[in-house]
Amino acid sequence: MVATIPVPIQFSLPEGWQSVRPAEVKADEAAFVALRPPAVKGFTPNITISGELHPRDVSLTELADAALDRLRRGAPDAQLGRRKEAGSAGGPGLTQAVRLSLLLNGKPEQVVQLQVFLGIRDTREPSRYAVLQIVLSSLAEQFDQVVGDFHEFLSTIRPEEKR
Repeated sequence: MVATIPVPIQFSLPEGWQSVRPAEVKADEAAFVALRPPAVKGFTPNITISGELHPRDVSLTELADAALDRLRRGAPDAQLGRRKEAGSAGGPGLTQAVRLSLLLNGKPEQVVQLQVFLGIRDTREPSRYAVLQIVLSSLAEQFDQVVGDFHEFLSTIRPEEKR
């Protein structure tokens, strides 16, 4: 079953990125997936969005630690790089960089993830609070080519306005 984003948001993809159904790329835990072709060494840079409802006082650091633990189940060598908190009490954020290796075409390749955790209130139902996890994954050698697009994408994410 494909996940859903627990609060309504809006965003736009940078040029060259294409959305795909999460099931097409075996990312059923994600609510949204976008790819940036072409693939290199069997890996296509991607952005995923997932999220869950949480109490307002949830620690983004705890959620980021839990995400890293889940990632290590499939990639035991996943290493946390820099972690930075941002935002405000009303819209907290946390970013962390993670490096791991994956077997692609029988060879280990370095993959970099930039994981962003955003606290977001549902504008239609203010009592609902969710934390979105937005992740850029790319081969280390492709990262510099796609990280600017990721920042552009992040700047477009907003709660969907009340209707």
